[in-house]
Amino acid sequence: MKILAAMSGGVDSSVAAAVLVRAGHEVHGVYMKNWINEENIIGHCPWEEDIVDAEAVARQLGIPFRVVNLMTEYREKVVKYLLEGYQAGITPNPDVMCNREMKFGVLWDWAREHGFEAIATGHYARKQGGDVILRGADPNKDQTYFLAMMRPEQARIAHFPIGHLLKPELRDLARELSLATAEKKDSQGICFIGQVKMEDFLRTFVPDRPGPIVNLEGKVLGEHKGLHLYTLGQRKGHGVASPLHKQAYVVVAKRPEANQLVIAIEHTDTPLLWARKAVLHSISTTGEPLETARPLQAQPRYRCPAGNAVLRPLGGGRAELEYHEPQRALTPGQICALYDGERLLGGAVFESIGYD
Repeated sequence: MKILAAMSGGVDSSVAAAVLVRAGHEVHGVYMKNWINEENIIGHCPWEEDIVDAEAVARQLGIPFRVVNLMTEYREKVVKYLLEGYQAGITPNPDVMCNREMKFGVLWDWAREHGFEAIATGHYARKQGGDVILRGADPNKDQTYFLAMMRPEQARIAHFPIGHLLKPELRDLARELSLATAEKKDSQGICFIGQVKMEDFLRTFVPDRPGPIVNLEGKVLGEHKGLHLYTLGQRKGHGVASPLHKQAYVVVAKRPEANQLVIAIEHTDTPLLWARKAVLHSISTTGEPLETARPLQAQPRYRCPAGNAVLRPLGGGRAELEYHEPQRALTPGQICALYDGERLLGGAVFESIGYD
């Protein structure tokens, strides 16, 4: 099979390409050039080093390699989505949209035009059959959450060659193959932008709009820099010192009409922080559509356990989600990944949160 391997310059995508070569596929490597930090945002944007590393691995594997410039599409489909979301007071997820709109969207369009039959990435996920996506074998690295908004046709052409490996096993394989990226540290940051803090990124494009920080009773406790810089459940970075030892203030609400950030001492029953019900919109499935009420597991954000819930479709791509147990900091705009056991069913966007 002729497969295009998306190579970010990291060890995961390097090993993914190597596994495909070992399996006898015709593999070509590609680096998606999405961002070059023209705005000089504070932080490290290592696209040049990443290209050098990706090309070095491709040379070691003996496969063709090229850089595809997708900066215009990235700004339109990911950066615009991110900035508009935060300005509207919600919490978008650029990594999820980068996968759907860029890797398995724009890049796949390019790949198909150039005769490729599939795209491979270094995600920790597994495939079963034509379009079934399963959680990665390594529970600490599973990345299916970031694939939740993929469409069925995208799931069919996606390959995840390292999903069966644990991270230590992947590092050992990279060393065994003497790959140039074998000891390279994992990157942290905004998808392909690099090691840039979200606050620094946002403040480059969105002006500060200070306002009061208040408690649940409306008492002013401080001043925020702009509601778009905070998210529900946030414990640090709001600038208000905790009144008691080992008890921290946490963001529980944003009131755009009054430009108020609401904080409260966190307890297991903190008002506005724990909820069982939500309305979802923009439901996307990796396989068959979800058209009838059913039990499933719903993961409200990355690095958060999926909770048992019932999904009740409302029509028009919307549904009501009811968890068996209260969940912390369900947030409008965030992605909710939907599972049946280890199988990824799809995902949706939190529209509104219901409090009992």
